[in-house]
Amino acid sequence: MENKNIILIAVAVVVLAVIGVIFATGMFSQSNVVTTPFETEFMEGSFVGNVTLENDTEKFMHSYEDKEHKVVYNISTVDNSSALMEIYRMQGLSNPDVRSFNGNDWNIYFTQAIPTTNNTTQQSDETMNIIIAESQGEKQGYLIYMIIGNGSDINTTLNTYGKGYTDYMEPLLKSITLKESKNIPAIHDQFGLTEEQFKEQMELVRQYNSGNLSALQGGTQ
Repeated sequence: MENKNIILIAVAVVVLAVIGVIFATGMFSQSNVVTTPFETEFMEGSFVGNVTLENDTEKFMHSYEDKEHKVVYNISTVDNSSALMEIYRMQGLSNPDVRSFNGNDWNIYFTQAIPTTNNTTQQSDETMNIIIAESQGEKQGYLIYMIIGNGSDINTTLNTYGKGYTDYMEPLLKSITLKESKNIPAIHDQFGLTEEQFKEQMELVRQYNSGNLSALQGGTQ
């Protein structure tokens, strides 16, 4: 019996030694992870996984898809992405987690959505998890929407602990280089407003977000 215990102890020591080598050499690292590089007018980097360009009709908006994991990435740029986030906040978007990569500060938001077809909401079991990464520079804002479909095999949560963020969004953000662009879309144009009209609407949004819930009612009179 003593001999058996000695053998078991010896085996345990060998196993621990092997585990030590694995961690020391990085054999469990993500060096074998497949990535897909991309480059646009305003941003370049690498997606995790096999990702293909699906929509390239707009100069400052592009859509990519990871068909294997049922993930869609929409990337875009506007002059003021922070204003867009304020509007989303009015619609219920929670406060962001803030991360810095390659000298760029990113606001990370988590939300969910149910797809609609012809203005009809689909079944609740089709809920999509969405991670939004937003970075506002001096003259230009950058947006990445990671839309994780209901049928995706990626385990995600509405925080930075889910694999949607840790294994996909964060490595993407770490890879990104942002570029300054000319003639980028103005956010007020995206809403069909003049610059002055948009400023007036944003003032109401900010009042609402600060707790003045009657601000929007006053703005519609």
